[in-house]
Amino acid sequence: MTVRVFFYVQHLLGIGHLRRAATLARALTAAGFDVLLVSGGAPLDDLKLDGVRFHQLPPLRAANEGLKELALLDGTPIDSTFQADRARQLLDLLQRESPDIIITEQFPFGRTQLRFELVPLIAAAKALRPRPLIVSSLRDVVRRSASPQRVAESVETFADFDALLIHADPALVRLEESFPAWANVAARARYTGYVMEGNSAHEGATTAGTGEVVVSAGGGAIGGPLLKAAIGARHLGALADRTWRLLIGPNMPAADRDQIEAARDEGLIVEPARADFPALLHNATLSISQAGYNTVIETVRHADRAVLVPFGTARETEQVDRAQALAKRGLVAVVTPGTLSAVTLAAAVARAMAGPSIRGFPLVDTDGGAATARALGQMLAGRGNG
Repeated sequence: MTVRVFFYVQHLLGIGHLRRAATLARALTAAGFDVLLVSGGAPLDDLKLDGVRFHQLPPLRAANEGLKELALLDGTPIDSTFQADRARQLLDLLQRESPDIIITEQFPFGRTQLRFELVPLIAAAKALRPRPLIVSSLRDVVRRSASPQRVAESVETFADFDALLIHADPALVRLEESFPAWANVAARARYTGYVMEGNSAHEGATTAGTGEVVVSAGGGAIGGPLLKAAIGARHLGALADRTWRLLIGPNMPAADRDQIEAARDEGLIVEPARADFPALLHNATLSISQAGYNTVIETVRHADRAVLVPFGTARETEQVDRAQALAKRGLVAVVTPGTLSAVTLAAAVARAMAGPSIRGFPLVDTDGGAATARALGQMLAGRGNG
């Protein structure tokens, strides 16, 4: 019997959450699950599905970089009518699907702004007969700035979940380093390894990037300052004679895009983000990037040396914690949020080039997709539903 999976994901600012969820959904589909990926964020034209069914909810996003308030895609704040309508659509979809497994990406350890629809979703799931497995799919770190009240709320809500799947390698990053109530959830938690697209850099697939400095900023929504700093840092250090390749994400604001493209010259390539990014990393002398989940794991898996420039605010600590965890192990150099400039970036480049190659460290577990499929199958079998 085919196992039906209802997989909810909401990206608010960048596109990393949706891309990781889609990668995991493809891995589950390849393992024989029937997956419906339910997205609440802005549509993404080039999302790779490969047999995954997809449903788009009325989209919303973060109103600003603080990620606290929600808005429609045009910036209009959402109201109670929008919330009620979207929650109703989500519950109707759940009833039609009648899944065997429900997966919520981040919730209840994140995405608490969406409680207006996720709390009813979990309540409705518990009432289904037969009752589906209810699983939280979580990255390697969570927001450390969450208040004690918010942490307690997460633990209380998690009481309705059967399992927590942490998509990380505990030899590299452990969730308990960022989640203070780990003892309250550990009994139902397991690490799967990181989730990424394949384990090969497709060596030889392209010679692009050979000997270069590759600078990337994910989806690009907040990547303009990094790429502009890279343009200035290019002539300040030992890699001034190398070609620097700047990759512009699809969500970069037009003003930033125009300014960066205007800097293009003989030794500076500016182009859209590329599907062969892992191969570029493998070929490059140095990677410079932010510290989102997807980019960091591709960097650790494929790059020679790297500089991480994490996005961070008083509220948003995820990228900073991830970058610092890698820096403590000697894998990368880091530019602290709030200090980014051409000079500080050039100094980080020098530190990275003076340090060891990432390739000298043990391989990180990136088999999270297949491991997740095995874990879900085992949990279903343990309930007598496999």
